[in-house]
Amino acid sequence: MPSERNIRFAPVTPADYPLLRRWMESPHMREWWGEPETELGYIRDMVEGRDTTRPFIFHVDGEPAGYIQVWSIGDAIAGGYDDKAPWLHGATPDAVGVDLSIGNPDQLSRGIGTEVLRNFLAMLVEEGHETIIIDPDEANRRAVRAYEKAGFVAYDRHVDDDSVTLLMKLDLKRFKETTG
Repeated sequence: MPSERNIRFAPVTPADYPLLRRWMESPHMREWWGEPETELGYIRDMVEGRDTTRPFIFHVDGEPAGYIQVWSIGDAIAGGYDDKAPWLHGATPDAVGVDLSIGNPDQLSRGIGTEVLRNFLAMLVEEGHETIIIDPDEANRRAVRAYEKAGFVAYDRHVDDDSVTLLMKLDLKRFKETTG
C-alpha cells in the first residue's frame, strides 16, 4: 500500500533535543510518556550508544512530525528492563518493540500515526525482523486503534499498580499481504 504522504525517518541527533523536549512537554505526550527530562535522558543514552534502542524523528511531507523508536526485547531483558516490564519474558528474545508519538497535537487523529507506523514496519520487515510488538497503555484508545489499523493484534494484557499495558503483535502474514 503506497504512502499518501512523503514519510522519512532520520536518526535522532543532539540537534533534535530541543524539538523533542518541546514535544515531550506537551500535554498529549505527557499523558502517556514519562517525565520529559527522564525521557530525554533515555534518548541521549540511545544517541550516545549506551542503549541499543534506535531513535528517529519522522518527517511528513518534509516537516518533523513525531518520534519513533525500535528496541530489542533481548537487550531490554539483558539490561534489566524486565523489572519494570515483566511481560517481556513472554516475548521471544529476537523480537523488537516499537514506540511512537505524534509531536504536534494538531496532527493527532489524522491517520498520520498509522501511515508512519506502516512505513516504519515495512523498513523493519525488510531488515529481517519477524516478531514486532507494541505495548500501549490500554486506556490510550487513539493509539490502540492506530496500531490495529497498522496491522497489530492484541495478544495479552499486563496489569500493574496504575495502568494496563496492552500487548500487541504485528500480524506479519497479513501485513505482507497488504503491503504487497
